[in-house]
Amino acid sequence: MGRLVIVSNRVGSSLSANDGGLATALLTALERRESVWFGWSGEIVDEPPGPTRIRRDGNLTRMLVDLERSDYDGYYLGFANRTLWPIFHYRVNLAEYGREHWATYQRVNEMFAERLASVLKPDDVVWVHDYHMIPLGAALRRLGVDNLLGFFLHIPFPAPEVLTTLPVHEALVRSLFAYELVGFQTGKDLQAFQDYVQREAGGRAGDDGTMNAFGTSVRAGSYPIGIDPAVVAAHAARAASTRQAARLRDSLPGRRLIIGVDRLDYTKGLVHRFAALERLLETHPQYRRAIVALQIASPSREDVPEYQQLRAELDARIGRINGRFGDPDHLPVRYVNRRFRQETLFGFYRASRVAMVTPLRDGMNLVAKEFVAAQDPEDPGVLVLSRFAGAARELNDALIVNPFDVDEIAEAVDRALDMPIEERRARYAPLMSRLEQYDVHAWREDFLNALQRSGRAPRRALRWEPYERVA
Repeated sequence: MGRLVIVSNRVGSSLSANDGGLATALLTALERRESVWFGWSGEIVDEPPGPTRIRRDGNLTRMLVDLERSDYDGYYLGFANRTLWPIFHYRVNLAEYGREHWATYQRVNEMFAERLASVLKPDDVVWVHDYHMIPLGAALRRLGVDNLLGFFLHIPFPAPEVLTTLPVHEALVRSLFAYELVGFQTGKDLQAFQDYVQREAGGRAGDDGTMNAFGTSVRAGSYPIGIDPAVVAAHAARAASTRQAARLRDSLPGRRLIIGVDRLDYTKGLVHRFAALERLLETHPQYRRAIVALQIASPSREDVPEYQQLRAELDARIGRINGRFGDPDHLPVRYVNRRFRQETLFGFYRASRVAMVTPLRDGMNLVAKEFVAAQDPEDPGVLVLSRFAGAARELNDALIVNPFDVDEIAEAVDRALDMPIEERRARYAPLMSRLEQYDVHAWREDFLNALQRSGRAPRRALRWEPYERVA
């Protein structure tokens, strides 16, 4: 068995769940076989980056590449996060496209491909992750790499009507055909990809999930990413007795906790969420001293103006809510702009009566799944979940809401707060059962097994030309 080579924009700093969703998802695979994790180091330099740095830790080898500042600006801040991110999340009004950013995005992917190709072994299996790296497969093919290549998109794939607002949409989608297998979070994302291939590229779908277009083919499927519910539950039970969890509980005498945990991002629906909390306190005055809403919003892309504007808007809105409904000895909203260890968050989830997970659009949203897994089965909390989160397709025993409807969110929170324990248990049981049936290990193995099977197909005949010739 060859090495598993993971490629992502950022490389996990350690074999720890605290590195976030991707590291958590891949942890067991990286421990079980000889593996490489390749990507950006997180370091920005003012001159051309030096050699790839290599760090070995048991079966895992990390390969870290620095980014020159101009490349970081064009590739990461520019095309990835000011063009692809808003378009893929249906926020076309926020997207900015510039040819120079597109060129830098291509160039950085070419640079990553050159460095990766130089260390690949013939039987390595390469698994590329997320929107930063879409062109990497085509860049590797141009260098003559013939290894199995898989790609997984962690964010939504937009409908053709949205994607085609991107001037280079054809070149981007064409590059996905360099992979043997392309994975999406939900069947809806897969359908959007298939619709694009058939309607925009004149392609056709095969009976086995193969999409044929651009003179070649790729297999595509949906693989909803999961968590390890047993690990989350164990951490949550242990964290419930920690000092931080005890301090939180002690600060809530006789009050019920509503929690939200998100990156500070305009896709997460935070403005609508706080509008709903304000509506709840307006229309249900009995909650003004009976609840505490804790919003943890970790900083994200602080160099991007849209995120700076969002933070200012939230600061103002939360100040208004606390000013209207707070008392000298009680504020209904607590707002924290910093990161916490995952185990600490699991303890916070277990202490909460309600979780508000209300993104305007999301690939999956693992917070929703972690909240469920962290609950005490005898006294579980209630999940209020956006219908536009990928998790809603699996967790339909949550209270599903339209995140654009402030009144509907407020009514769902009211219902959750007033829900009797029998109903809470009845909703929790099938939610937890689903998490156990299709956990992160099943997700990983399903994708990798499908990738191995895809490798039996005839090798692609397409000659991978530079982007400038196909854009």
